[in-house]
This record gives sequence, C-alpha cells and structure tokens, in this order.
Amino acid sequence: MNEPPQHRWTLESARALLGDVRDRTAAAVEEVEGLLQRRDATPDGTPERAEVEDDIQEIAGRWARAMDALGLEVQGPWLVDFDNGEGYYCWKWPEETLDHFHGYDEGFAGRIRIQ
Repeated sequence: MNEPPQHRWTLESARALLGDVRDRTAAAVEEVEGLLQRRDATPDGTPERAEVEDDIQEIAGRWARAMDALGLEVQGPWLVDFDNGEGYYCWKWPEETLDHFHGYDEGFAGRIRIQ
C-alpha cells in the first residue's frame, strides 16, 4: 500500500496554522481535563469509570485525527510535528508559539530553539 505524500511546511506556513492548532488543542484539553476530574472521583473497575476513560480516549483520538487531517504528525498527547523536509518544527501544548525544531532522528528530547 502506498503512503500518501506528506505535507512539507515552511516555518511561515506552520506558524500561520498554529492559531488553529492551539484553538483545537485548547478545546480538547478542556474537555479532557473535565473528564479527568470525573474519572478520578469514580472508583476503579466500575462501568462509570470505564465510560469516562472511553470518552477521554475518544476526545484524544478526535483531536489526533483533526491534526492528521491538517497535515501534521501527532507524536503524543497534545504534541505535533510539522515536517519541513529536513526535520520537524515541533509544538507542544500549551506553548504560545512555534519556536522549536528537531531532526528526524532526535525526537522531542533533541529539540532546539529556532533562532
């Protein structure tokens, strides 16, 4: 099966999209945080807790699919990469701006600040 072509981002185009990415992420985070409070107040092993955990997974999955549809690569909860052809512009909630880069092999731990 052939993989679809990946989107390549310039720093300018990635930063232009960041407002939308932040808004969508903020909404998902808010939904999940409310559910985490409910989950933590519900006993382990109960159907109610399982339902809340399923809801959390659904929200996170919906967010990930939305990021994928924008051409981003989801690397973890509320963490996305913008592929620029040489590596990634890297953003993680709740960062205000897109100011980090890492190569294809370095991952999040190898992020460096964009000058």
